[in-house]
Amino acid sequence: MNTNHNNSIGCIVNECKFHAKDTNYCTLDKIRVTKHESMAKDVQCTDCGSFMKE
Repeated sequence: MNTNHNNSIGCIVNECKFHAKDTNYCTLDKIRVTKHESMAKDVQCTDCGSFMKE
C-alpha cells in the first residue's frame, strides 16, 4: 500500500510511474500541465506533462 500520495492531485492513469497504485492519486508534490496548441480552447488541448510510463 502506497501512503505517499498527494491528496490534492487525483489521477486515474495507472500506467504512470507516479500513480499511487492503491488509490487514484498522484505521488508527486506537484505536476506540470502542458498544452499542445498555442491557445488551449478545451480540455483536449491540455495534458499532464509530468507523465512517465512505468
